Amino acid sequence: MKRFIKPQWSRGTASRQAHCDLPEGTYEREISKEGFFGPAAMIHHRHPPTDWVSADGPLRPRLFDLMALGGGSVDPWSAPIVLHNRHCELRFWRLESAMPALARHADGDQRLFVHEGAGDLFCDSGHLTVDTGDYLMLPRGTLWRLEPQANMTVLMVQSTAAHYRLPDRGLVGPHAVFDPAMLEVPDIDAPFLAQQDEKEWVIHAKRDGAVSRIVYPFNPLDAVGWHGDLAPVRLNIGDIRPLMSHRYHLPPSAHTTFVSDRFVICTFVPRPFETDPGALKVPFFHSNDDFDEVIFYHAGDFFSRDNIEAGSMTFHPSGITHGPHPKAQERMFTQPKAATDEYAVMIDTRDPLQVGEGAREVEVAAYVHSWKHGGRE
Repeated sequence: MKRFIKPQWSRGTASRQAHCDLPEGTYEREISKEGFFGPAAMIHHRHPPTDWVSADGPLRPRLFDLMALGGGSVDPWSAPIVLHNRHCELRFWRLESAMPALARHADGDQRLFVHEGAGDLFCDSGHLTVDTGDYLMLPRGTLWRLEPQANMTVLMVQSTAAHYRLPDRGLVGPHAVFDPAMLEVPDIDAPFLAQQDEKEWVIHAKRDGAVSRIVYPFNPLDAVGWHGDLAPVRLNIGDIRPLMSHRYHLPPSAHTTFVSDRFVICTFVPRPFETDPGALKVPFFHSNDDFDEVIFYHAGDFFSRDNIEAGSMTFHPSGITHGPHPKAQERMFTQPKAATDEYAVMIDTRDPLQVGEGAREVEVAAYVHSWKHGGRE
């Protein structure tokens, strides 16, 4: 798309460069269209835009302690639903022993993020070892099962009636953030051949929320070879090399890892802080007008949040401003460390998300008050 030079308006006391050189005593809030890609305005406020007295109703920011969800299951379709809409479904799955049956997802592509544990994935096209921090993409219709070597907790992100793709990297080229050559595919190896047998196997196939039971007199994972350009793929969070700017705080969209039709998945990994004295060094306040924002905190020190533990998930619906917590605001321009130390998965959805029963059970109700300055109640 051609980008013509167009006028920019400025009124009152404002900086000329977004997210840099804020007028003294002001707090910047971005209002934008199409996430961070469309027309935008930077509003400079006298007070932090999230310094509310109270925020009630479905738009309030929410925090879920997913590690507090009870009991595991060998069936992924029994894992608690955390958030969902017509185009996306998030479940948090605790797997403590080998799946005795095979799973098939007929509603769309499935993305698994391994928060804890390690094991082996067996699927139509072979075997993959699985470790903490792995993204696993299972194309729609894939037949699969997991054998954990250590207890696993998994964030499952379903793309309903759609597919996962890699984002367009634009001017930085297709090898930025991670080279597609880093994607690993299953192999027809000795462990895969060894698991083939003539015993009775059951498939639990999910379609439109209902699970069908299909029985075979042999193991359907009986492939001896394959070729093509469609297969499950693995990418470890440690293989991601983030885009950086030492003079400007990049928006979350710069960290997009996978895209679907109505939502994106972004990944935050350690990176150097901005070094320009006038550049913001925390996420800027923004109105979040076109997307619901979900962040799953995987590991590290989450520099824009306070009292957030690994395994937690925040949910900031479209329609309410959000940004850094008060303690993070104190470090807007000066950070005590040279680099961030966080690993997190963000899901931004075009369509409103509904809170599932699983999430309601582990909601931290006091989270909405965490933006208040000075402990005001």
